[in-house]
Amino acid sequence: MKHMPKALLVLSTMVAFSSLAAACSSSTPSAPAKDGAAPATGEAKAPAKPTEIRVISDFTIAQPPGADNPVQKEFEKRTNTKLTVQWIPGADYADRVNVALAAGDIPDLIKIPSITTPLFRQMVKQGAFWDITPYIKDYPNLAAIKAQTWQNTKIDGKNFAVPAGRPLDGGGFFDIRKDWLDKLGLKMPTNMDELYTVMKAFKDNAPDGMKDTIGYTMRGAGVIDEVFLGTVGKWKAVDGKLVNMYLEPEMRESIVYQRKLFQEGLIPQDFPVLKENQYWELATSGRAGITNETPEALFRYTMDQWKKNPKVEWTPMVSLAAKPGGKPYVSQGTGMNGVLAIPKSVPEDKMKAILKFVNYGSGGDGLDLTLYGIKDVHYTVTDGIKVSNDKAVADSVGTATWGKMFSTPVVDLWQYAAGMPKEIYQRNMKIAEDRSKISVGDPAIGLVSNTELKMGADYTKKFSDMKTQAIIGKISMDDWDKFIDSLKKDPNYQKIIEEINVEYKNRLAQK
Repeated sequence: MKHMPKALLVLSTMVAFSSLAAACSSSTPSAPAKDGAAPATGEAKAPAKPTEIRVISDFTIAQPPGADNPVQKEFEKRTNTKLTVQWIPGADYADRVNVALAAGDIPDLIKIPSITTPLFRQMVKQGAFWDITPYIKDYPNLAAIKAQTWQNTKIDGKNFAVPAGRPLDGGGFFDIRKDWLDKLGLKMPTNMDELYTVMKAFKDNAPDGMKDTIGYTMRGAGVIDEVFLGTVGKWKAVDGKLVNMYLEPEMRESIVYQRKLFQEGLIPQDFPVLKENQYWELATSGRAGITNETPEALFRYTMDQWKKNPKVEWTPMVSLAAKPGGKPYVSQGTGMNGVLAIPKSVPEDKMKAILKFVNYGSGGDGLDLTLYGIKDVHYTVTDGIKVSNDKAVADSVGTATWGKMFSTPVVDLWQYAAGMPKEIYQRNMKIAEDRSKISVGDPAIGLVSNTELKMGADYTKKFSDMKTQAIIGKISMDDWDKFIDSLKKDPNYQKIIEEINVEYKNRLAQK
């Protein structure tokens, strides 16, 4: 694929359609009188004082928007708000949120990484956050979020946070250097054995001529487990109950596979301590031929590589089977990217104003501003089709910043990035469509075990540590087997399984 000039992004009519559909379900603020003139009837009213909103949210690009960002200024103008946004890098976000919650330093609107965040749930039960259940109906874009997503974010039958809605399909999975495959005469892998063969060929032949070439960056390495386990996370629905797949032979197979990758130098030898920017550097420097990104993020990194090598062609993979002849697998999203909560310290009138702000950015003109920026500044519209420009990139427009703060479940959320050529966008949309036919999600989204809330963090850390040690060869597979056997005999760990299954059965009974 040849590198097309920047600013040639032409979104398909599907983008226009998705924006139109969102607009139809949203409430658009009435236009102000020209030149600030008073309305034709009635007495002139002084403009309401802007609502000051402190926000903590995440970002996943090199630099977050500054306080003078034009999109922020436009949001403030349209919603009569004054925003103070603390942008936190995605890799550090969960830890930083926990610190803020523990310190009681909670802003007016805080993005919580997961509805199952233990400290958040504990504070909800203590009355620290608004129950927004009675108010949802008053905000059309929030009410339009799928009922199942709202259901998955309930705590004790009530909603204490707005889901940051997302599409179910088309997100992150394995991505591969197709130009490397073509150069080496290899076919797109369809199962994990073939993926290993490709990784080894990439390392042995170094298609970009870089020293220390590897196969896979290990970004999002949990996807290897997912393919072997056939589910997202550790829970898999089997015959009406949830099975903890971490205790099953498939988990052992995944570790043996990754152990082999490590021993043969097909993955970074320091992968347990790599940071986000180091994964990206491996992929964009020509040292790795496989990584894990959403299609839109993948394209942003491709643009950077094109400056050095215009022949680079990263391609999202549709799916992989665990074994030859096995069932193809690709992960499905949760339908959300965290939740947005308002502390009870915020007065009710201000809480409603904050919900109005979130509602605006989640549909119609507000959603366009969230995802595409300002018309005729960051994009133009020709025959109903959006065309983005370089300023959209310069001003950090899109899903990696403002898109984190609102509900943005548009069908092409992860398929589009500013500057993307039309044919790449259309390819991404086809891949998302193909994935949607076979994707598998986490059946335990939003389910909570009280025992896990108290003890789960310790089990998670121990499991992660043992898994890493097994992969890098610090412990033997016999040691791993003994560890798994100890979990099977641990009454507290088994209690977690029992409690999750009680919650799962209750959910099934409510459907």
